[in-house]
Amino acid sequence: MLFAYKAMNPIGRSVSGQMEAANLIDLEMRLKRIDLDFINGDPVKQGGMLHSAKVPRRELINFCFHLEQLTRAGVPILEGLTDLRDSLSHPQFKEVIAGMIESIEGGKTLSQAMSEHPRIFDEVFISLVRAGEDTGNLPGVLQNLVDSLKWQDELASQTKKLVMYPAFLGVVVVGVTFFMMIYLVPKMAGFIKNMGQELPMQTKVLMATSDFFVNYWYVIIIAPVLLAVFVTIAVRTNSVARYRYDSFKLAIPYVGEILRKIILSRFASVFAMLYASGIPIIDSIQTTEDVVGNVVIRDGLKRAGQMIADGQNVTAAFENIHLFPPLVIRMLRVGENTGGLDKALINVGYFYNRDVKESIERVQTMIEPAMTMIVGLILGWVMIAVLGPIYDIIAKLKT
Repeated sequence: MLFAYKAMNPIGRSVSGQMEAANLIDLEMRLKRIDLDFINGDPVKQGGMLHSAKVPRRELINFCFHLEQLTRAGVPILEGLTDLRDSLSHPQFKEVIAGMIESIEGGKTLSQAMSEHPRIFDEVFISLVRAGEDTGNLPGVLQNLVDSLKWQDELASQTKKLVMYPAFLGVVVVGVTFFMMIYLVPKMAGFIKNMGQELPMQTKVLMATSDFFVNYWYVIIIAPVLLAVFVTIAVRTNSVARYRYDSFKLAIPYVGEILRKIILSRFASVFAMLYASGIPIIDSIQTTEDVVGNVVIRDGLKRAGQMIADGQNVTAAFENIHLFPPLVIRMLRVGENTGGLDKALINVGYFYNRDVKESIERVQTMIEPAMTMIVGLILGWVMIAVLGPIYDIIAKLKT
């Protein structure tokens, strides 16, 4: 059962949160294990915040790094987890580690204990830890997980750069447009109308656009929000809409190609890590299908896995689904022929990662002049539409 609790930490500060427990007594004992003094608690309906919360990636990186160091030094898993639990500052993750300790004390393995917390440890994470336990190379697997999580953190940062910078410039452009259409143009329009002459077409269009902004500004603001809500609901509830939406994202000029590279980079790196840990190829592909986060590419990987299961080699299967460029296919073919497929996949991940960085830098250098050009075009349109009639009057006066 999920409880919302209020407790006090060792320095006397009040702490609130949510935690799984059998009852209030169990809740008090669990809080005691993480050095919190129970004050009060109430049951929370399913779907509470704890089920939707995830541990920050930085916490997982520190967890894997410290556990790798302890296991490599020969410290038993239980002792290592106890040390980690006592050193963590994140309350939810601290409770997760405490629950894992209880599970392992009850006879479960580390991977089985992790599988009880799917919101924290995903299927790839658990599969790798299980493979490390089976092969006796748990420290090596944990080190690979540290490298992978750091890479994912860097990749997430690059993806944010790709999205946030254009979004910021887009807001600036929209703000400038609203200012001109709602405030600047109406003032100029009154002056132009008072001149009493026939207005050119571009001036009429500008005034009509400005009137629409003034009278229906709420439609311009609300319509994109409603469209976004509608698309979000459709994508989450309809598989056809989700497929078309993911396909559309990949088809966006420049951005779609970068997104494809990011997804394939993630797939290649995770696939290489799984395969190098001793997990069979087909199982590795199936595990990575949910990692890519795109239905179109996921369906392609499913087809590749089916081809491999039917007897085709890895290179031929990936070539037939038309997701990877010829250079990557050649790298995979060489790796498969030489018995170094895991190294070839790591090289593929490195190739895409470097390509993503360069592509994002190129797009960012293109965005600023493109946005400047858009603002310039709008300003130029306004100036021509406003100054055109004034120039015509001056020209008539001279004649």
